[in-house]
Amino acid sequence: MNKKQQHAPKKNRRSSREEIILHLLRDFPNTQYTLKYLASVSGGASKEGRRETFEILSRLFDEGIVEECSREKYRLSQQHRPLYEGVASMTQSGALYVEVEGLENDIFVNPRNTDYALDGDRVEVSVTHRGRDGKFEGEVTRIIERSHKPYVGVAEVGAHQIFVKADSRRMPMDIYLSRRTYPDVRDGEKVVVRIVDWQPGSKSPVGELVERLGIAGNNDTEMHAILAEYELPYRFEPEVEAAAAAIDGSVTAREIACRRDFRQVVTFTVDPADAKDFDDALSVRKIREGVWEIGVHIADVTHYVKPHSVIDDEAVERGTSVYLVDRTVPMLPERLSNELCSLRPNETSLCFSAVFTLNEDLEILDEWFGRTVIHSDRRFPYAQAQEVIETGRGDFAEEILTLNRLAQALRARRFKNGAISFEREEVKFRLDDDGKPLGVYFKEQKESNQMIEEFMLLANRRVAEFCAHRHNEKGRAVPRTMVFRVHDSPSEEKLDRFRQFILRFGHVFKASKGRAVAREMNKLFKQIKGSTQENAVTTMAVRSMAKAFYTTDNIGHYGLAFPYYTHFTSPIRRYPDMMVHRLLAHYLEGGKSVAKEPVEELCARASDREIVAAEAERASIKYKMVEFMKEHIGEEFDGHISGLTEWGIYVELDETHIEGMSFLRDIQGDFFLFDEQQYEIVGRSTGIRMTLGDAVRIRVKRADLQKRQLDFELLLPGLANRRSASSDNRSKGPKVSRSTRRNGR
Repeated sequence: MNKKQQHAPKKNRRSSREEIILHLLRDFPNTQYTLKYLASVSGGASKEGRRETFEILSRLFDEGIVEECSREKYRLSQQHRPLYEGVASMTQSGALYVEVEGLENDIFVNPRNTDYALDGDRVEVSVTHRGRDGKFEGEVTRIIERSHKPYVGVAEVGAHQIFVKADSRRMPMDIYLSRRTYPDVRDGEKVVVRIVDWQPGSKSPVGELVERLGIAGNNDTEMHAILAEYELPYRFEPEVEAAAAAIDGSVTAREIACRRDFRQVVTFTVDPADAKDFDDALSVRKIREGVWEIGVHIADVTHYVKPHSVIDDEAVERGTSVYLVDRTVPMLPERLSNELCSLRPNETSLCFSAVFTLNEDLEILDEWFGRTVIHSDRRFPYAQAQEVIETGRGDFAEEILTLNRLAQALRARRFKNGAISFEREEVKFRLDDDGKPLGVYFKEQKESNQMIEEFMLLANRRVAEFCAHRHNEKGRAVPRTMVFRVHDSPSEEKLDRFRQFILRFGHVFKASKGRAVAREMNKLFKQIKGSTQENAVTTMAVRSMAKAFYTTDNIGHYGLAFPYYTHFTSPIRRYPDMMVHRLLAHYLEGGKSVAKEPVEELCARASDREIVAAEAERASIKYKMVEFMKEHIGEEFDGHISGLTEWGIYVELDETHIEGMSFLRDIQGDFFLFDEQQYEIVGRSTGIRMTLGDAVRIRVKRADLQKRQLDFELLLPGLANRRSASSDNRSKGPKVSRSTRRNGR
C-alpha cells in the first residue's frame, strides 16, 4: 500500500453496504433502525449479511457516528447530525421555518421541536429528516439570539395578570405581562410589547410593555399599531423638530446670485389633488421653432439638510416616507417637507435642476445640471392638467400641450426600446372624518401623470449617466461611485413558471431572455386588457420579475430599458435622492470619486427601509379592506382566484379588488387538495379543478380586524340549494367609481 492510499479518507474505503447504511441514517437521523432492517435494505438479511452489518455498525459506533438507542436499535449520533444556523419564521400553528443562507429550502420545525424559539430568533437547528425532494425537517437545539422585534396586540386584563393577544399570525400564543408592573393598562387596549423571556414549561412568553396605543378599533390607534408592528415611527423626537424649526428659510440675494435664475421662465407643479409637498416642477421655454428648453426642478433639500446632522441622521433611519391609507408619515419634519422644500406657487424656491434642450425628434441638443432658483406660477392637480390636455384650453395651455406632446413621444420611444408596460389598478378608499371607509375607487394614470413621469425619468436617467463616469485627459471613461436604481432581468426559472401559468388561458409566451421578454410581455398585456384574466396574469407577471433596489454596482434597469438609472427627483420622501443630490454636487465641482463602501451601506439600508414601508402600506390597505367588508358579512360576490396554497384559495372580488381566503376544509361537497405540480385545487370525489384566474362566487363569512383577515365561503356550482343567505342579501358588490388608474411599475 503506498503512502497516498494510507492517508486516503475513510469514506473512500467504505463498502457499498456501509454507504447505503450511512445514507439512510443521515436521511432519517431521528429514526431508530434494527440490525435486521439495516441488513435487509443494504444488501440482504442473510446470516452473512447480518454479520457484516453488525461489524459495520460496531465500527461506526467506535467512530462515534452511530449510537445504540435500545437493544439492537441504532440511529445517527447527535454530534453527526447536520447542524445549521438561521433565522426562524413562525407560522400560525406554532411551527417554524428556519431560513439558512446557502440552503435552497427552509428547514421545517414541528411545534413540539421548537425549544421555545420565536419568530425572528437566530437559532441552531439539527436536521432530523431529509426528504427525497431535498426538503429538511429538524429540531431547534439552541437559541443563539432572541429577536427584539415588537408585537402589537390587545390587552386582556385579569385580576392578577395581563395577557396580550398579538395581532401578528407569527405570534400564535398570548404574551404575559405582570399586572403589578403595569397597573394602568386597560382591558381592550392596544399595546406594543417585546419578549424578554420564555421559560421551559411555561405556556406563554413573558413580555415588557413598550407603548400603549389606545383602545382597539379606533382609527388612529390601528394606524399607529401598523407603524409599531413594522418598527416605523409616527412622530419626530423633539430634538429633530427643534433642529428643523431652527433652519433659516430666507432666500437671500447672495444665495440667488450663486444659482441659475429661472424665476422669469414659465414654471408649474402637477401633483395629486391631496398632495401637501410639491418636490418637483417643470419649466418650459421656446428656444426657436421646434426646439424647447425643459427644466426639471427638484426641491434642494440638501441645501437645508447637512450630512450627519440630527435631521440627516433621522432621514437615514427612516429611509423613506410611508404612505398609509389615511396619512403620510414623512421622512423629513413638516417644516422641511411642507414648507421650506415645497415648491409652492407664487413663492421663490431653491432647487437642484436638470435642464434639457430638446427638439421635436427628442434629440438632447444640450443639458445642464446645477442649483437654481425658481418661482412657480401655478399648482395644477392632475385632473386640471388633464383637462387642459383634453380641451386645449386653460392656463398655460401651450406649455402643457408642448410638454405632453414631447412626453408622449418619449414614452413611445421608451417602450419601443424594450420598457415593460405594467398597468395595475390601485385600490383607494373614500374615508369619513373618523377614517372609516365609505367606498372604493381606482386610481388611473392618464396623460397628465405620464407627462410628469416621463420628464422625471429623463432627469433620473441623465443624472445617472453623468455621474457614472468622468472622462480623463485621454477621453476615456473612468467609473465614479454613484447610487443606482437597478432592476435585473427575470430568471428563466420564474419565466418558465409564468409561461406554464398563462398557457392555461391559451396564451403562448415564446421569449425566455433578453429584450424579447419585454416585447412578449407588452404584447400579452394588450391581449388581456379589460379581460377577467387581466389582474391574475398581471400579478403573476410582476411576481416573475426581479425586484428593483439601490446599489453602487450598476446593472441597468431592465423594466425601464435604461442602461443607467437613479432616483434624483424626490429628495423630500426618499433618502437615496438626497444621496444623489450630494454626489451630483460633488462631481459638478470636480470632486474625485467618493469611497464606495459607505455609499453601498446606505444603499442597502435604503432598500431595506423601502421594503418595510411597502409592507406597512399594504397592511393599512388590508385593514381598510377588512373594515369595509365588515359591513357586508353574509353577502355574495363574484370574484376570481388570485392565489392557491395547501390550506386555501385566495379570491379577489371583481368589483373592488378586495382579497380574502376560502379555507379548503370549509368548502362544502367534497374533500379538496392542493396539487402543487399542476398548481390546482382538486376535489377528490368530484374531480373539480380550480386554478388562478378561475371565476368563482363567494359569501363573506368573517372579517377579523385584529388579524386583518377576510374569510370567504366558496360557493361551488351545484351547491346553490345549500346556500343559507337570502336572495335579498345577494349583490354584485359595493358600488365603485373608476376615476383613476395607476401605472403599477
